[in-house]
Amino acid sequence: MGKNPKIYEIDNLPNRLTVLRILLIPVIIACLGANLPWSENTSAETKLILSYIAAIIFGLASLTDYIDGYIARKNNIVTVFGSFLDPIADKFLVVASI
Repeated sequence: MGKNPKIYEIDNLPNRLTVLRILLIPVIIACLGANLPWSENTSAETKLILSYIAAIIFGLASLTDYIDGYIARKNNIVTVFGSFLDPIADKFLVVASI
């Protein structure tokens, strides 16, 4: 396995936070989807509330990005899984919100 066998371990806190960030993306999309012009059955008040919920979830997901990076650097946790998935999760989060 080489010098650092931990690079193949998946189950650690930074990777869990990355997976959580990915799981929050559909929730953001669903909240923002209610604001589309063809969602006529949704009241203006509900659309506003869902917009705020989407913004809060986006903020929390962004915070998990900061926290997982901090924990990974502090504890010197580098995995193949995290190196691959973390940048993809960041891009998906931003693109889904746009």
